[in-house]
Amino acid sequence: MRKRIMLTWLSAVLSLAGCHATHEGDKSPGTLNFTNSNPFANPSSLLYQAPPFDRIHDADYQPALEEGMRQQLAEISKIAADPSEPTFENTILALERSGALLTRVSKVFNGLTHSNTNDTLQKVQTEEAPRLAAHADAIHHNDALFKRIKSVYDRRADLGLGQVQRFLIERYYRDFVRAGAMLSNPDKKRLRVLNEEESKLTTDFQNRLLAATKAGAIVVDDKDEFDGLSEPEIAAAAEAARQRKLDGKWVLPLQNTTQQPALAALKNRTLRERLFQSSIKRAELGDSNDTREIVKRLAQLRAERARLLGFPNLAAYVLDDQMSKTPEAAIKLLNDLVPAALSSPPGTGSTTQNRFAMRNTDWTSHSSNPISN
Repeated sequence: MRKRIMLTWLSAVLSLAGCHATHEGDKSPGTLNFTNSNPFANPSSLLYQAPPFDRIHDADYQPALEEGMRQQLAEISKIAADPSEPTFENTILALERSGALLTRVSKVFNGLTHSNTNDTLQKVQTEEAPRLAAHADAIHHNDALFKRIKSVYDRRADLGLGQVQRFLIERYYRDFVRAGAMLSNPDKKRLRVLNEEESKLTTDFQNRLLAATKAGAIVVDDKDEFDGLSEPEIAAAAEAARQRKLDGKWVLPLQNTTQQPALAALKNRTLRERLFQSSIKRAELGDSNDTREIVKRLAQLRAERARLLGFPNLAAYVLDDQMSKTPEAAIKLLNDLVPAALSSPPGTGSTTQNRFAMRNTDWTSHSSNPISN
């Protein structure tokens, strides 16, 4: 449930998402009536509860997301209003078990929107992202619920619990505090505004980047320009062109990385340059897919949120519950790797310093370093 509240859904579904095909006749979500016929209404009967993609239509997601949020808030209200003394079972375990429907649909929906999206799913994502952010805040900022969590947390050493149970208590308490549970009401209100705007911008960024990646594909007129690529790779480029109805041409689609795999094999310098430039500038062309202003605003929002929660910067907030704990420790770890990275491979008798040509390895001295700023 901790991950459900934080909206960091599992990515295991990505391997299954490729099996999903949009059914013909799917309509954009209009009515949001959720019925027991919805494929997410009950746990999947498949092995490991794998999603029944043969039954899932695009129009099923939004009603399930809305109903999932409604059900979880009802469960949370019941936990928060419980008059009995807070215990691991009636508070922490109850939280962990809440939101089953929202979890089922979120795992699949999140996987598809990152791997096999379409216009309908993007529309749903745009509409639901701020609602999901508000849903998470409604849980984290429920004072009665947090009091029960804190009560269990404060007594955790005296409850006779196992190590895993104590860890779960501590994790819930820490997550709620990091989500603003201990802020004043005005600060909670401001945090909710920041979270809502960030959710909208994050979705917008994802959609723009996808569109920019599609638009940045390289169209090639002459097969000879592909010198260095294998025949299967050239055939794939021809198929990509066919799918775009570009008869007699070839297309090199951009992958979601800066360095494109074809760059390592192509011998044509001009084509390599076209591919590289298109890759690094895909979302910086000043068109409707430009993401630079979004990136700038997201950085501002996240910096303000970190300060609101008592941290000097975003890096300090992000690393506070990670192994390194602080940006300084993370930078030290990276700097400590440099000597080993530059040392001679065993048995070679020579150094690799010229090959790597690393300069100014004290990265903390660079003002552009995103971790130290």
